[in-house]
Amino acid sequence: MDAKVYELINDQIRKELYSAYLYLSFADYYEEEGLEGFAHWYEIQTQEERDHALIFRKYLHENGCKVKLQAIDQPDKTFSNHLEPLEAALEHEKYITSTINDIYTAAFEAKDYRTMKFLDWFIEEQQEEEDNAEKQVSRMRLFGSDAKALYDLDRENAARVYAVPSPLANA
Repeated sequence: MDAKVYELINDQIRKELYSAYLYLSFADYYEEEGLEGFAHWYEIQTQEERDHALIFRKYLHENGCKVKLQAIDQPDKTFSNHLEPLEAALEHEKYITSTINDIYTAAFEAKDYRTMKFLDWFIEEQQEEEDNAEKQVSRMRLFGSDAKALYDLDRENAARVYAVPSPLANA
């Protein structure tokens, strides 16, 4: 595997684990605000991000590469309203999309077609992640100021079910 591609993938493990840590802090915020459905939503996001890290880890091992785990920064965001974590999530998902794109670019330049194919799943996943985050922001902007509507959104988020990502389910 190309050295740059390897370094970017190995670092992506840290970024995905940070995402999990960040989303767990969002779950804590919502739990403390009494919005258990939103907390549940971000607990599942935490699981998904952890799984993404595991998928990258597995890919490195399958390609004979050593995984070098790195320190994970502590989330430092504080919030003053229910919309702010949702906006932070959208911003973060766009950032993660850019890092996946950076790996893809490096793989393309190295003519690493196997890694490009591997990343196709993540490219589709990031489109879904950004779409979900945008919907959360839109819904909170539209309905978050109405107590009954916020209650309904919270209940809707509480119904979310965790699903093992296909790259891990097929393992």
